[in-house]
Amino acid sequence: MAQQFDVVSGEQYRYALTNFRIAHEKVEEQRGQLQEQEKQVAILRARIALLEGTSDPGLNRKGSSVDDFSIKNAASQLEREINSWAALLISHPPADLIDIREAALTDIFDGELPEDYPMPENPTSFQMQTLNLLRHALAKTICEGIVNCLIVTDNAEANIQLTRIHEHIFSRDATVAAVWRRQTFTAAVEKCSRDMSRFFISEHLPRLAEVIRPDEKENSPAAGIYGVLEAGYEFSRMLHGAPSSAGGSVDAFYRAFVPELGIILHPSQIELVKRCMTSERRQQDRVGATVFPGLVKVTRATPTQGAQQAPHAHTVVRRAQVICECALGIIPHTIGEVHIH
Repeated sequence: MAQQFDVVSGEQYRYALTNFRIAHEKVEEQRGQLQEQEKQVAILRARIALLEGTSDPGLNRKGSSVDDFSIKNAASQLEREINSWAALLISHPPADLIDIREAALTDIFDGELPEDYPMPENPTSFQMQTLNLLRHALAKTICEGIVNCLIVTDNAEANIQLTRIHEHIFSRDATVAAVWRRQTFTAAVEKCSRDMSRFFISEHLPRLAEVIRPDEKENSPAAGIYGVLEAGYEFSRMLHGAPSSAGGSVDAFYRAFVPELGIILHPSQIELVKRCMTSERRQQDRVGATVFPGLVKVTRATPTQGAQQAPHAHTVVRRAQVICECALGIIPHTIGEVHIH
């Protein structure tokens, strides 16, 4: 049987060859366009890294990225330092514990000592309450004085002005604010000076400072508060000075919050560090002390259709660490009669 061959005309062959060449040229053109796009993206990423201060591979911790996991670890370390200082002060009190307790309460309530605030009769419960009131006072100081205020210089007024500038920029454009904040922190002071720490104490813990006198003796338990405030500054600097782990694609800003004494427990914002028998009986309990601030990450929300600017999204990264009233030996709801500011 004779072998058969598929034969096409010369015109069809030339037509197919022309189409193949055109298709090949189109593919090469698209490949070149993709390569050019990759180059432009790489240039943009390099410029973003330069603005964020992360283009140098030899950067130290100040230039490293930060994520929610590393924040939680650093927060746990700072929480331990606060607890250690408060426990040391209780075990080696520089003044009468009743005076220390009243001083802590006065500062917590912004200068007004609540007359009806319950005092446990049991000595052990009294010491525990005083210990956790100290933790609350220091947590509030770190929250309001350090984390929620950009500490860039040794001048308190300058730091307040920089914080206001950042809030103004952030309300308009979170991306610009993120770059501005990180660039600003590249020139921030390396450590929290003793003068700045004294300012934090005078602003937030004036009565406690009068009682424990942290400047009276350098290595006293009371003087340990300066080391805790220094650790608080390092924590704040990590939050505000480093870019996010998303490489600049997420413009996040962190803020802290401290639930006030006597408010109702909210599970979405509060994590109990001790067992609460009142809550387990499905009864309402309240905050006895906040031993470490909660942390909220503020990011840009996805714009809705037709909206020019989307509201900022708030995500609780770490709930506030709280001890309830019943765990401190406080009768539930008695603080409801106290004027809480």
